Amino acid sequence: MKVGLIGFGRTGRSVARVLLESKETYLQWVVRRSSALLHRSVPEFLGVCSEEPGLIYRSDECTGEELFDRHPVDAVVDFSSETGLDYYGKAAARRGVSIVSAVSQYSSEQLDQLRHYSQITKVMHSPNITVGINFLIVAAQILKKIAPYTDIEIIEEHFKEKPEVSGTARLIASTLEVPEESIKTVRAGGIIGVHEILFGFPHQTVRLRHESISREAFGNGILFAIRNLEDKPIGFYNMEDLLLPYFKLDSPGIDVMEAVQRPWWRRLPVGRPTRNGSTKQPVSR
Repeated sequence: MKVGLIGFGRTGRSVARVLLESKETYLQWVVRRSSALLHRSVPEFLGVCSEEPGLIYRSDECTGEELFDRHPVDAVVDFSSETGLDYYGKAAARRGVSIVSAVSQYSSEQLDQLRHYSQITKVMHSPNITVGINFLIVAAQILKKIAPYTDIEIIEEHFKEKPEVSGTARLIASTLEVPEESIKTVRAGGIIGVHEILFGFPHQTVRLRHESISREAFGNGILFAIRNLEDKPIGFYNMEDLLLPYFKLDSPGIDVMEAVQRPWWRRLPVGRPTRNGSTKQPVSR
């Protein structure tokens, strides 16, 4: 699957590395606002051995329409900011290109815009696209159904320079019907991201905790989203929609033993042809 990437900051670079190393994806291009690294090869810059082009373009050197026409892709992945959607959204939707966005600071109008695009193409939006954090959210909902009147506290930790409450923490609060004002925040050092949900019972405490130890976790989440979005009909999805079938191991089409014994990222083809006909071999993890 040919993929275009919007955004090339710290997280975007980690995502690009995972896309390049994956057997399922082919990184066609990267778009960023800065002129730094203009027309550089992403594989070369990241030191990844790959024949994929992954050229870097600046957002003001061509329109989204022109970019999609010159270098077609099957999916576009957005790790930029809330303004990135204006660049590629309409062009992607008109061409049936799947949109996978991990932007956390959309306004209500921009979310409406995403939902509008989902009427003509597949759209997946998640403020935190790691598989683990979304597993935590689903598990927390199950626990709340079991004990709806327990006390719930949400604690999030991030690097010192992050000013706002994380979009993931706000999503957790909304999902569990906890006021955003009660979210506890910690800012220290270079913490990538920690989210904890505390369930306080009268005589016991349950803590659900997720910690990202590498930004490549976001790249693995992208692979999961792309793979599981592929067979979905046109519409608007979040990571919970893609994860729920894995909680129903007795559902038709899901091999229980395979689901238990082999994680999703090990259920991929052994290799795929590259442009020159050679095979892109699996990357050991």
